[in-house]
Amino acid sequence: MATSELSCLLAEENSERREAFWAEWKDLTLSTRPEEGCSLHEEDAQRHETYHRQGQCQALVQRSPWLVMRMGILGRGLQEYQLPYQRVLPLPIFTPAKVGATKEEREETPVQLQELLALETALGGQCVDRQDVAEITKQLPPVVPVSKPGTLRRSLSRSMSQEAQRG
Repeated sequence: MATSELSCLLAEENSERREAFWAEWKDLTLSTRPEEGCSLHEEDAQRHETYHRQGQCQALVQRSPWLVMRMGILGRGLQEYQLPYQRVLPLPIFTPAKVGATKEEREETPVQLQELLALETALGGQCVDRQDVAEITKQLPPVVPVSKPGTLRRSLSRSMSQEAQRG
């Protein structure tokens, strides 16, 4: 099975703001594989000849950093899939250019981050349906300590009749 891959590299740098972005991903994969149900096999017993031919198809997979994947057979069209969102932050985080800057010199906080901060402030760090630990443990069954560590292991390994026979 032959495979060819095409990867992409994207890099940006803003030296004034001391910001940089770098991304690399495997963009296109083209592989040749045997096609199902497309094979030919002939035998001629008198002439002692055989002929075998296996059909091939070229599978294409295209990925993008926007979590879209396209798959299919070359020449027959591609099916597009939206991949699930990965665990990444929604906002790029950069260090400020001026660490010791005054409040007036700093840039404004992005709107999405302001909304998250407002929600955290409104909740006050408290869960709405919070329960004390004592209430949670009160609902659990009591813990029974094992008197000897070896008794539990021995009772699981042999039955009572075997122990009675051994004496």
